[in-house]
Amino acid sequence: MKSLYLRIYLTVVLSLALFAAVSGWLVQRHLDEQRVRAEIVVRDRMSAWADLLQQALPPPEASMADQAQALNEWSQRLRVPMALDDASGKRLAASASFLRRDLDNANAAARLLAIRLDDGRTLWVTRPGALRAARGMPGGPGARDAQAGPVDFRVPWFGIRALPDGVGLAALLVVLLVAVAAGAFPVVRRLTRRLESLKQGVEAFGAGALHRRVAEDGGDEVAAVGASFNRAAGRIEGLLRSHQSLLANASHELRSPLARLKMAVSLMEDAPAAQRAALKREIDTNIAELDALVEEVLLASRLDATAQLDRQDPVALLTVVAEEAARVNAVVNADEAGSQRVVTGDERLLRRAVRNLLENARRYGGSEIDVTVAAAGPGPRADLLVQVCDRGPGVPEAYRERIFEAFFRLPGQAEREGGVGLGLALVRQIATRHGGSVRCLAREGGGSCFELQLPLALPQPRP
Repeated sequence: MKSLYLRIYLTVVLSLALFAAVSGWLVQRHLDEQRVRAEIVVRDRMSAWADLLQQALPPPEASMADQAQALNEWSQRLRVPMALDDASGKRLAASASFLRRDLDNANAAARLLAIRLDDGRTLWVTRPGALRAARGMPGGPGARDAQAGPVDFRVPWFGIRALPDGVGLAALLVVLLVAVAAGAFPVVRRLTRRLESLKQGVEAFGAGALHRRVAEDGGDEVAAVGASFNRAAGRIEGLLRSHQSLLANASHELRSPLARLKMAVSLMEDAPAAQRAALKREIDTNIAELDALVEEVLLASRLDATAQLDRQDPVALLTVVAEEAARVNAVVNADEAGSQRVVTGDERLLRRAVRNLLENARRYGGSEIDVTVAAAGPGPRADLLVQVCDRGPGVPEAYRERIFEAFFRLPGQAEREGGVGLGLALVRQIATRHGGSVRCLAREGGGSCFELQLPLALPQPRP
């Protein structure tokens, strides 16, 4: 059976059937116990009545009028319809209530109980209570035998009257089973229909429809799964779009140095010896640019593809900043917290992030670069903050977030300063992998400040 809703539905129905069967057995057992108790009560009561009437009724030799009068008196006292037969079965007397209820007909005879007296006469009385069948009564003083047919034993169950042998109870359980089964079907079907919709959405997404999302209606686990799928699908779509954009932009950026290389190589064949040195330097510069571009593209792709760092070691960030700042003649300042605290992460990636910030400040902000390493807040567990400030033209507020996008460059700067627009994008990727962040702020007096904030310990990965 391949349909999930049928399996769930049949599980519910079979569980209900088992519950109904066990409930029916328990109820029937309870009724049987009650029946036994009622029979014991009837037996004791009939025995007491037989002893009493044995002594109170006139002897068989008395006239029928005396016997009828005594029978009527005791019928009124006990409030029970009675009739008396002689030893041969001939009717001697019957109380008025007995005659009024017409208990001699075949339908009413089932409600009568026969009590055999010691003198051979038979006393007929209606059963006290409701019993299904007379089991017979053992002999004893004043009560020697009791004979009767089945009793019409009726118990109301929500308007259904039980038939003999528990047929009514079984019918009630069957009706209950059918009702619950009919009510459970639309609920189970709705649940599995939502699962089918989720399955179709996943299949469509896997087939290439990256925009496909599933419904998140409801507040149950299925809706939670749908929301999780939509979040995952959004991240995957963003990652694939990013890779597509990365590939397209990388291809575009590779054309320029490759074209310059091709031209330099073609000119080098016929160039005089005095120009060959300059052409060789041009070739070396283009090769270095290509190498840097390929390295940055590969690093960006690897950071996108991996959720965790390859290395997680203690890193003295101030030392890394000082070493990289020396390459661009930047001034480094550090407070007590910045000089003593270490962060956990990949030193190679953190060094690359600091280097990219310093290179960006040198390229666009001139030679006046100030670097500060300090705590981001009070307390011994506060994040560590690296601030790289320059005196360049600054970044317009509208572009302060976009400059961290891959291959994005401010208008006009590509022609003047070069670069491919991957440096700051890598800084944000590295900061994110270390549980930190990076942002661009305007510097008082002109220029820009880039703040790289890193926690002292890496965040725990999600299970």
